[in-house]
Amino acid sequence: MDSFEPKKLALIRILNILETYTDCNHPLAHDEIVKKLYTLYGITVERKAIGRNISLLQSAGYDIETTKKGSYLNTRLFEDSELRLLSDSVLASQHITAKHSKELIEKIASLSNKYFKSHIKNIFSVNDWNKSENVALFYNIDIIDEAIEANRKIKFDYNKYGLDKKLHRSVFHIVSPYQMILHNQRYFLMAHQEKWKHITYYRLDRITNIELLDEPATDLRSIEGYQNGIDYRRFSSALPYMFSDEPQTIRFIIDGEWMIDQIVDWFGYDFSTDNKDGKLIVTVNASPYAMEYWAMQYLNYVEIISPSSLREQIITNLKNASSKYAKI
Repeated sequence: MDSFEPKKLALIRILNILETYTDCNHPLAHDEIVKKLYTLYGITVERKAIGRNISLLQSAGYDIETTKKGSYLNTRLFEDSELRLLSDSVLASQHITAKHSKELIEKIASLSNKYFKSHIKNIFSVNDWNKSENVALFYNIDIIDEAIEANRKIKFDYNKYGLDKKLHRSVFHIVSPYQMILHNQRYFLMAHQEKWKHITYYRLDRITNIELLDEPATDLRSIEGYQNGIDYRRFSSALPYMFSDEPQTIRFIIDGEWMIDQIVDWFGYDFSTDNKDGKLIVTVNASPYAMEYWAMQYLNYVEIISPSSLREQIITNLKNASSKYAKI
């Protein structure tokens, strides 16, 4: 040890040692704790002082078990299974850069003991995943959060990927921000586009050069359809692809009950079914633009019945696709 800590820090350092080096499978004898106190922190205490300090920690509410083999921290703020779920969620989030993902997973792993980190392999594979390259994501979140709290507008550049696989400025926006939404592994900003005068959804990983403005944001309740605020159920049922057109009642035929799994995944539980003339008909309230994409995705198993405009659009898409493939 290059420096020695005062002995009065022993209580905190014993807790640190129990957090880092112990669990039910790895208890530490009091002699071992004495050695680690000196090796790690330069603190010298007698063996019997370990028991007194552990009793104090137990009195403070820490769940520390002591057996013949030694003492260990029995419960933590997060279970290892919960930390694994959080780290896997970070890994799968395409809107977070590889660098930020690695840093976040390391922070999550630090909430458990040293043995947990050896069991999570994803921290080593993060660079192999399809990740955003926009390093401004967390800065964007901070500015947007501040703007929402202060009820102020923001301005930013919105970008698209080019042939070089890099983001390029597409258009400049001034918006009133209302909510950040995690949807389909992407982070979106729900905002009122001041130029177009309607609600629009922007991917946070496509935003750069964001600035907080002094101008007050447009009151959400003054916008048509939002007089009662945000209806969060719309995000899971009406907007599976985050389109901002007005939801409509849409009816379609599915091939069989096995498709119900897919409908629940995309639209939640807010739909109805009807068996008519041997056909299973589903009714949902959804964005027609989003439904066009969804129906094309499940083309072999879904037939749009109404509205007629959406059915005609699907027919047009099929004709265009057929003409392209017929040339081969």
